[in-house]
Amino acid sequence: MTKIAVKMLVNAIVVIGLTMWFGEADFVSALIVTVILGALAYVIGDMFILPAAGNTAATLADGALTYVVLWAASSLLDWNLSYFDMFVIAFVVGIFEFFFHIWLLQNGIPGRKDNAGHARFRAQR
Repeated sequence: MTKIAVKMLVNAIVVIGLTMWFGEADFVSALIVTVILGALAYVIGDMFILPAAGNTAATLADGALTYVVLWAASSLLDWNLSYFDMFVIAFVVGIFEFFFHIWLLQNGIPGRKDNAGHARFRAQR
């Protein structure tokens, strides 16, 4: 549970902070988008893609997901985010996710019973 909390906290700091700075988003809507993004990224990127395809694929998927969610939120919530702003936010999230995935692979992914990624990471060393 600690790992999920760390992911949500760091993503909240990055996404909320940068969307409020770049796109003049309000705190509550940015928080809601961050929670949705964090949940989707954890299920799709960390629990499915990471064990199946590795860190690079999961990091790229998390970055792409961040970009798409921000694009949708910016359109729906009338945020003033440019494509470059969304790219910067997705890139910063991707950097964090890369190191977060290493931590997950080293110690096991919470919520996965088999933790196949954990065994693969050890075998690749």
